[in-house]
Amino acid sequence: MPDNAITIVGNITRDPELKFLNSGQAAVRLSVAVNRRWQNRQTQEWEERVSYFEVVGYGALAENVANSLAKGTRVVVTGRLEQRSWETDNGDKRSIVEINADDVAPSLRFATAVVTKTPRAEGGFRSEAPSARPDTSASYAFDEEPF
Repeated sequence: MPDNAITIVGNITRDPELKFLNSGQAAVRLSVAVNRRWQNRQTQEWEERVSYFEVVGYGALAENVANSLAKGTRVVVTGRLEQRSWETDNGDKRSIVEINADDVAPSLRFATAVVTKTPRAEGGFRSEAPSARPDTSASYAFDEEPF
């Protein structure tokens, strides 16, 4: 397991965005809002803070997320933090820290779900172990902005 492993639980803030990279690999981007609520000990009032996390996923995970989840769905995301930099068409440098997802699942705390396995092209079922995942660090060309 990587040293920067992260798990978050929150709500999807917009419908997942699916695209296909120049290599043909599927890529998905979504944003997850994570609420933290606590009681102020001095005022006895409840306070809340929301953090927003950008999440990306690749391959079969990307397609499954795009076909299964929508804005408002409560999800559990596991993955690793990665920083990515690129240059815009205007020459401006940009950088983002995002979660590169190993897995995304609906949270069953307040909902139910129906699971449907996706068949592989060869007719079997996909059971992708984390070690069998493609290397997503080079999933897009040097000058290709994934989203």
